[in-house]
Amino acid sequence: MKQLSIARRYARALLLIGQQDGEVERYRQELTSVAALVAGNPALEQAIVNPLYESASRRRVLEAVIARLGLSRAVSSFLLLLFEKRRFRFLAAISDFYARLADEVKGIARASLVSAFELPAESLERIREALSRRTGKQIRLEVRQDPALLGGVVTRIGDLVLDGSLRTQLNRMRESFKKGEGV
Repeated sequence: MKQLSIARRYARALLLIGQQDGEVERYRQELTSVAALVAGNPALEQAIVNPLYESASRRRVLEAVIARLGLSRAVSSFLLLLFEKRRFRFLAAISDFYARLADEVKGIARASLVSAFELPAESLERIREALSRRTGKQIRLEVRQDPALLGGVVTRIGDLVLDGSLRTQLNRMRESFKKGEGV
């Protein structure tokens, strides 16, 4: 819970700066690239966050990464602030939250779709368009498979859940039969 609170606070702060600078998307890309680099390289992460190493040495490693990636001044300063405040270990969560906030600013809603099996691209596009019409926003659809559904799909946009799974339909039928038995 603490991680989410920290991620939210820092992501919002960077988003405000990005909105003032007109660089929301650039900062998203830079933050995402640094987070991916660190997540994909545990030794690099340890070289930056492990307190067993001298703070000045860890900072030099981070500064070298920033210089190598040619990051904007705002994102560079932001990363150094995270380091100074001992919040760099939350970089992945901050990056994820920033991406969500940047999507909101652009009028993009994130939706997850779970299906029992892989759906054709045309079907996914029709679902995305239907969700877009329903919400009035562009939809970024994150798709995954779960064979436990048996069939159908479950879609989630924020708090809205559209459950068209075969498992749920069977459960509803069972409940209606039970109610019918009691009459």
